[in-house]
Amino acid sequence: MPEVEYVTTEGKPGVHIVRYRRPADHRPRVAVANDGVLSTLPVDGVWELLQQPKDEIERICAEAAPDGLVSEVRLLAPVDGAIEVWASGVTYLRSRDARVEESALKSVYELVYDAERPELFFKSPAWRVVTDGEPVGIRSDSALNVPEPELALVVNRFAEIVGYVVCNDMSSRSVEGENPLYLPQAKTYAGACALSAGIRPAWEIDATDLAIRLTVTREGTVVWDGTTSTSQIKRPFTELTAYLFHSENHPHGAVLSTGTGLVPELDFRLHAGDLVTVAIEDVGALRNRVVVGKDHFGFLTPP
Repeated sequence: MPEVEYVTTEGKPGVHIVRYRRPADHRPRVAVANDGVLSTLPVDGVWELLQQPKDEIERICAEAAPDGLVSEVRLLAPVDGAIEVWASGVTYLRSRDARVEESALKSVYELVYDAERPELFFKSPAWRVVTDGEPVGIRSDSALNVPEPELALVVNRFAEIVGYVVCNDMSSRSVEGENPLYLPQAKTYAGACALSAGIRPAWEIDATDLAIRLTVTREGTVVWDGTTSTSQIKRPFTELTAYLFHSENHPHGAVLSTGTGLVPELDFRLHAGDLVTVAIEDVGALRNRVVVGKDHFGFLTPP
């Protein structure tokens, strides 16, 4: 499996679609970032871009003209408007085994891994998402908390996969393990959803076999390090998106995280101050410090 370098959008080869703000900007803008150069797109947000068919999005990105440098702007989370972030559960064998290990009701996870219908759950509205360099949170009422590194699909309103981002689907294992009905509390809370700043367009890469690496560093020492690949996922990406759109409309598009194949052992616990790094080959990287409680996320406000 290839080594995954920890790289940010700035200076990374290939195209990324980013949201950004310059100091003088009254509102965020959307651009193509390529080798550190920005080319602003003629849209009011990522949500507007995701209202277009995939071929049209590719054309819009290809025709953008350079007008600045990534180093001159602040990159923002790549979601806005009414874009929702959803997530998939128990899509890797390791995830199934970890859920069985932690849960008082083991059979539900064994059944869903092999079931026709996947587990999908709501993760976050756009305005609650944090990005690279911002903190991620753990619940103050949960003793066992872990990061979950995942490839996330960026999907337009027509259910076409138009890009990929890195996702850290932060989870409170002790809350979910106590009772699966507590899943919303284990998965949705302040600082629980982090996405990399750049969307890697689907026409640029093949995402079926990408290396994923998770590293947790504590006081300068690596305390957890693991690698997997998207080739290990049980369900095709198109199957997951089909279920997401089966009985609901997403007029501004959606982000669907595809589940994790890296789950630390039950004796591992995140601590405040830990640095969590998730890197996905050809997509990007995500680095976040861990904090405890909701008071650290006052900078996140609805539009």
